[in-house]
Amino acid sequence: MPETVAHATPFQEIPRADWAALAQASESPLTELELVQLRGIGDLLDLREVAEVYLPLSRLLTLYASAARRLHADTTRFLGTASVSTPFVIGVAGSVAVGKSTIARLLRELMSRWPESPHVELVTTDGFLYPNAELERRGLMDRKGFPESYDRRALLRFVSQVKSGVPEVRAPFYSHLAYDIVPDAEVVVRSPDVLIVEGLNVLQPVAPGQRLAVSDLFDFSVYVDARTTDIAGWYEDRFLRLQRGAFANPKSFFHRFASLTEDEARARARSIWHAINEPNLLQNVLPTRARATLVLRKGADHAVSSVLLRKI
Repeated sequence: MPETVAHATPFQEIPRADWAALAQASESPLTELELVQLRGIGDLLDLREVAEVYLPLSRLLTLYASAARRLHADTTRFLGTASVSTPFVIGVAGSVAVGKSTIARLLRELMSRWPESPHVELVTTDGFLYPNAELERRGLMDRKGFPESYDRRALLRFVSQVKSGVPEVRAPFYSHLAYDIVPDAEVVVRSPDVLIVEGLNVLQPVAPGQRLAVSDLFDFSVYVDARTTDIAGWYEDRFLRLQRGAFANPKSFFHRFASLTEDEARARARSIWHAINEPNLLQNVLPTRARATLVLRKGADHAVSSVLLRKI
């Protein structure tokens, strides 16, 4: 039915069943073992979800990237110039615990298996968080993950260099075990066909004092969406799994939580969620959803229920 003015939207919503039909009976190129290695803690992603949701998405992204290269070729012919096509840059945003890191890793693997984009790199914005010592100095340790806790100029410079075609660009390395930037460690990106940039705040608009936002350099962006109450539950469950696993490592920043009882761990997880992650989601992350090219809407079972694609 035609849209009324009151209900006009820049997105078309595609139900899960219709989106899954776009897979055209293609088999997932991933094995169960590969999926286990990609899946994040607490994520319920399975091979059916890969085939019905992420395989079509990877194909759509590849079509967009191929179209960008054709446009580049047409433009250079029109201008009578000669230049090399630059990487296609994809942003992946969403809340803590919504599954965006798993999705970014999965898209890297799936896109790299399409012949049009064999070289796909992934960088997370965690590497552009200020070191803990600097966050402490600025009084931001309890706001880690908020926009102001990132070196946004460094992130913008990094993506600008990749997008400009610089052959080799380096980013800081972040350790989730140490919960800090690792000195003298780097992530090196070398002329990819596609660069995926994943992080909480990658769709933020221009920051005060800057003329450009990192999102201005994206060719396509994905926002992973779910009800806030569902995400809160996923965060709590993930915290418990980490408490029983990674937190047991004496080198873990969160080792002090390893000895908590289950009730104490749940209480701690809820406290962190309400003090830090929920306010960041509501104030900074969720308002950027409408800036995305595509929104993956998840249900309470962590499965994608529908896809919203920006109209062309």
